Amino acid sequence: MGKLVRLERIINRETGRTIIVPMDHGVSSGPIEGIVDIKKAVEDVAEGGADAVVLHKGMVKAGHRGRGRDIGLIVHLSASTDWAPTRNDKTLVCTVEEAIKLGADGVSIHINIGADLEREMLRDFGIVSKACEEWGMPLLAMVYGRGKDMNQYDPKVVAHCARLGAELGADIVKVPYTGSPETFAPAVEGCPVPVVIAGGPKMKTEREVLEMVYGALQAGAKGLSVGRNVFQAKNRVQMVKALYKLVHENASVEEALSLLEGGK
Repeated sequence: MGKLVRLERIINRETGRTIIVPMDHGVSSGPIEGIVDIKKAVEDVAEGGADAVVLHKGMVKAGHRGRGRDIGLIVHLSASTDWAPTRNDKTLVCTVEEAIKLGADGVSIHINIGADLEREMLRDFGIVSKACEEWGMPLLAMVYGRGKDMNQYDPKVVAHCARLGAELGADIVKVPYTGSPETFAPAVEGCPVPVVIAGGPKMKTEREVLEMVYGALQAGAKGLSVGRNVFQAKNRVQMVKALYKLVHENASVEEALSLLEGGK
């Protein structure tokens, strides 16, 4: 029951969908644009209507607002830095128990299949999944295909990543978008838990972001977990509001874009 209660703080109970904004990039890349002031970043996406944010444990206190709209908290348990020669190899830097003490509504882990330390990451996945079941804590698994000569956007790779997340106990699985509803649908169909899409690198236009999210929803995705393309948006409050229109109100790309441009 505890897990169901917490999931309702992450997934909208009326629509069954979610807007998650990860802001865990500081460990890998440092204080990049958009999350230098983590508290303001959390404030803005909450105001826009995001359902949850993803933070590392040390940023929870810094990012806690104390005012404004409430927002779900997912504490990220995995890390690596851009400086490491094997940056695709993630290690655990936090526990489920620590996240509980921080008031988390969920935890997340990052798995890169095909990476040098895939075995260790899968082992960690199993350990975290077991702890989440014991404590009634929702688990978001970010699963990517990042082995040598592996295309992480290949529909077969993405479908494998989504299924792996469900097989090992995730409650929500985050995978890359394959580029079209037709190629993404098999990943959703083969995963019995909610699938959300990653945002990837910063896109050139906001329309591209909205079209990506719309396409994923058409394929059956339950929302998004997008970082840079949200917190680095020119007006991130309006960006989240536009995404809210798509995700929770079934608006078209043009309707969402109109709201976004009107906010400028």
